[in-house]
Amino acid sequence: MVNAIILFLLAGLAEIGGGYLIWLWLREGKPLSWGIFGGLSLALYGVIAAFQAFPSFGRVYAAYGGIFIVLSVLWGWGIDKKTPDFYDWIGAAICIVGVAVMLFAPRQ
Repeated sequence: MVNAIILFLLAGLAEIGGGYLIWLWLREGKPLSWGIFGGLSLALYGVIAAFQAFPSFGRVYAAYGGIFIVLSVLWGWGIDKKTPDFYDWIGAAICIVGVAVMLFAPRQ
Protein backbone atom coordinates (compact mmCIF):
# COMPACT_ATOMS: atom_id res chain seq x y z
CA MET A 1 0.00 0.00 0.00
CA VAL A 2 2.94 2.36 0.64
CA ASN A 3 4.01 1.93 -2.99
CA ALA A 4 0.49 2.80 -4.17
CA ILE A 5 0.44 5.97 -2.05
CA ILE A 6 3.85 7.04 -3.35
CA LEU A 7 2.70 6.50 -6.94
CA PHE A 8 -0.51 8.45 -6.29
CA LEU A 9 1.52 11.34 -4.86
CA LEU A 10 4.04 11.35 -7.72
CA ALA A 11 1.27 11.16 -10.32
CA GLY A 12 -0.56 14.02 -8.60
CA LEU A 13 2.50 16.23 -8.51
CA ALA A 14 3.20 15.54 -12.19
CA GLU A 15 -0.40 16.22 -13.22
CA ILE A 16 -1.00 19.28 -11.08
CA GLY A 17 2.47 20.68 -11.78
CA GLY A 18 2.04 20.14 -15.51
CA GLY A 19 -1.38 21.72 -15.55
CA TYR A 20 -0.08 24.63 -13.51
CA LEU A 21 2.79 25.27 -15.93
CA ILE A 22 0.39 25.27 -18.87
CA TRP A 23 -1.94 27.59 -16.94
CA LEU A 24 0.94 30.00 -16.30
CA TRP A 25 1.99 29.87 -19.95
CA LEU A 26 -1.47 30.44 -21.44
CA ARG A 27 -3.07 32.67 -18.83
CA GLU A 28 -0.20 34.59 -17.31
CA GLY A 29 2.11 35.05 -20.29
CA LYS A 30 4.99 32.81 -19.22
CA PRO A 31 7.35 31.56 -21.96
CA LEU A 32 6.39 28.74 -24.32
CA SER A 33 8.99 26.53 -22.62
CA TRP A 34 6.79 26.50 -19.51
CA GLY A 35 3.94 25.08 -21.59
CA ILE A 36 6.23 22.47 -23.14
CA PHE A 37 7.48 21.34 -19.73
CA GLY A 38 3.91 21.30 -18.53
CA GLY A 39 2.93 19.01 -21.39
CA LEU A 40 5.87 16.70 -20.66
CA SER A 41 4.89 16.61 -17.00
CA LEU A 42 1.32 15.68 -17.93
CA ALA A 43 2.62 12.85 -20.13
CA LEU A 44 4.80 11.68 -17.24
CA TYR A 45 1.71 11.62 -15.03
CA GLY A 46 0.09 9.08 -17.36
CA VAL A 47 3.15 6.87 -17.21
CA ILE A 48 3.44 7.04 -13.41
CA ALA A 49 -0.23 6.19 -12.91
CA ALA A 50 0.16 3.10 -15.13
CA PHE A 51 2.61 1.60 -12.62
CA GLN A 52 -0.15 1.05 -10.04
CA ALA A 53 -0.53 -2.62 -9.13
CA PHE A 54 -4.32 -2.55 -8.85
CA PRO A 55 -5.92 -4.74 -11.52
CA SER A 56 -8.69 -2.32 -12.50
CA PHE A 57 -7.92 0.81 -14.52
CA GLY A 58 -11.22 2.43 -13.56
CA ARG A 59 -10.80 1.84 -9.85
CA VAL A 60 -7.23 3.13 -9.84
CA TYR A 61 -8.14 6.31 -11.68
CA ALA A 62 -11.26 6.88 -9.60
CA ALA A 63 -9.29 6.48 -6.37
CA TYR A 64 -6.54 8.69 -7.76
CA GLY A 65 -9.20 11.34 -8.43
CA GLY A 66 -9.79 11.71 -4.70
CA ILE A 67 -6.06 12.01 -4.05
CA PHE A 68 -5.82 14.55 -6.87
CA ILE A 69 -8.48 16.72 -5.23
CA VAL A 70 -6.65 16.78 -1.90
CA LEU A 71 -3.32 17.50 -3.60
CA SER A 72 -4.94 20.31 -5.61
CA VAL A 73 -6.20 21.96 -2.43
CA LEU A 74 -2.72 21.65 -0.91
CA TRP A 75 -1.08 22.96 -4.12
CA GLY A 76 -3.37 25.99 -4.13
CA TRP A 77 -2.50 26.63 -0.51
CA GLY A 78 1.25 26.10 -0.75
CA ILE A 79 2.12 27.26 -4.26
CA ASP A 80 -0.69 29.64 -5.22
CA LYS A 81 -1.05 31.04 -1.67
CA LYS A 82 -4.86 30.59 -1.68
CA THR A 83 -5.90 29.46 1.79
CA PRO A 84 -8.49 26.67 1.67
CA ASP A 85 -11.70 27.40 3.54
CA PHE A 86 -13.77 25.10 5.73
CA TYR A 87 -15.70 23.72 2.76
CA ASP A 88 -12.52 22.96 0.81
CA TRP A 89 -11.33 20.83 3.73
CA ILE A 90 -14.71 19.12 4.16
CA GLY A 91 -14.83 18.33 0.45
CA ALA A 92 -11.28 16.97 0.51
CA ALA A 93 -12.09 14.80 3.54
CA ILE A 94 -15.17 13.39 1.79
CA CYS A 95 -12.97 12.51 -1.19
CA ILE A 96 -10.47 10.66 1.03
CA VAL A 97 -13.31 8.68 2.60
CA GLY A 98 -14.44 7.77 -0.92
CA VAL A 99 -10.92 6.67 -1.86
CA ALA A 100 -10.71 4.49 1.25
CA VAL A 101 -14.05 2.85 0.47
CA MET A 102 -12.99 2.13 -3.10
CA LEU A 103 -9.57 0.73 -2.25
CA PHE A 104 -10.23 -1.09 1.02
CA ALA A 105 -13.79 -2.40 0.71
CA PRO A 106 -13.99 -6.18 1.09
CA ARG A 107 -14.58 -7.75 -2.30
CA GLN A 108 -15.16 -11.29 -3.40
